[in-house]
Amino acid sequence: MAIMLTRQHKVLVQGITGNQGRFHTKQMLEYGTPVVAGVSPGRGGNQVEGVPVFETVKEAVAATGADASIVFVPAPYARDAAFEAMENGIRLLVLIPEHIPVQDTIDIVARARELNVVVIGPNTFGIISPSEKTKMGIMPNHIYTPGPIGVVARSGTLSYEIAFSLTQAGLGQTTVVGMGGDPVVGQNFVSVLHHFKEDPATQGVVMVGEIGGSAEEEAAAYLKEFGKPVVAYLAGRAAPPGKRMGHAGAIIERGQGTLESKERALTAAGARVVTMPWQVAQAMREMLGR
Repeated sequence: MAIMLTRQHKVLVQGITGNQGRFHTKQMLEYGTPVVAGVSPGRGGNQVEGVPVFETVKEAVAATGADASIVFVPAPYARDAAFEAMENGIRLLVLIPEHIPVQDTIDIVARARELNVVVIGPNTFGIISPSEKTKMGIMPNHIYTPGPIGVVARSGTLSYEIAFSLTQAGLGQTTVVGMGGDPVVGQNFVSVLHHFKEDPATQGVVMVGEIGGSAEEEAAAYLKEFGKPVVAYLAGRAAPPGKRMGHAGAIIERGQGTLESKERALTAAGARVVTMPWQVAQAMREMLGR
């Protein structure tokens, strides 16, 4: 099984005629994702990789039944794109762009709660469900394989490395979710872990965290009732306080969000915390007794 994204979803690409939209539409189709429509104002009536392009989300949904959307529009217009999607029947929304203003993200997440929309991101690599050969995101196709491990990550490139090491170790993935690296995001560790807890096919979970914020400590509190093996890797071991490391959300302020506090909390909750990405697969095999 998969969480959040399944083959039953019909995917819409907002910003499909841009360079990124075109490239990743092709990659998603090659992976097996049912991309049924694109939206690009002024380009309606065209096609991208055989996918019909519409002027508006409303037209696309009416014509194709799309219920999930991945957004590739520039950050200043992402809020409008997200609201257009949510107000017209989209119930799974992946926000790829970085540099979306924080207030815009707050507005998006608040409206999503009202409409019961699952938002992933912003500043995310997206979501991929190898168990169903479908994805909404920018991750490389070839590193994933179906299997029993769920992955939830704040970092894209680190999650790629870890997913590939899991694959090489014979530990395929049910679903891999990119929370996004911004201070405000649609999904956090707890919300994704809850989905994995309810999925019988997910036997263990890998968390890829980093310094900054309190998401990992909040997850640690939830892990006490999670009931499945968890391996965690946290990036930012050498980061000095007050300096942002990569993501907007990866900053230590006033002693909060330190790697040490996160490691203590996760270890106390029963997770296995490793210090190098390549150690994740072996730690998970040990926790699963393989």
